[in-house]
Amino acid sequence: MTQTRPEELYTAYRGRVLDYLQGKLEHREDAEDLCEAVFEKVCRALPEFDGKHASAMTWIFTITRNTLTDYYRTRRQFAPLPEELADPAEPDARLIAEETLETLAAALAALPEPLRDVIVLRYYDGYAMTEIARMTGISYGMVKVRHKKALEQLRRSMK
Repeated sequence: MTQTRPEELYTAYRGRVLDYLQGKLEHREDAEDLCEAVFEKVCRALPEFDGKHASAMTWIFTITRNTLTDYYRTRRQFAPLPEELADPAEPDARLIAEETLETLAAALAALPEPLRDVIVLRYYDGYAMTEIARMTGISYGMVKVRHKKALEQLRRSMK
């Protein structure tokens, strides 16, 4: 395989990465910042890239998705609880939902990365299993196996 230069990857994929990030983020400036962070990671990881396992596009979009996930995880903000709770002794449904989401986030973070990637692509990004297989460069059957294994581990962690 001929060595791909970072400039070629940047030129070929910057527009797609930026469009994807703009669709996921509220502010264009955040999308531009993350796009630059993605290509910094691409440049650093390029010597380890093996085109036999995935296409450059799949590899770059995996880095993009992971960067976006990290962005959301590190910038999570919490709003103060409103003063006018009806009965402080009774748990609010929203608080229970937030607690469940925090438990789910912790369980998701504990999954091995290949399993977590399938869950994030499936439920967060809304991709079909066939699309996930194409994007990640693994077989449809393996995507189904990873999906099932990830769901089982999440169920156990949530109990």
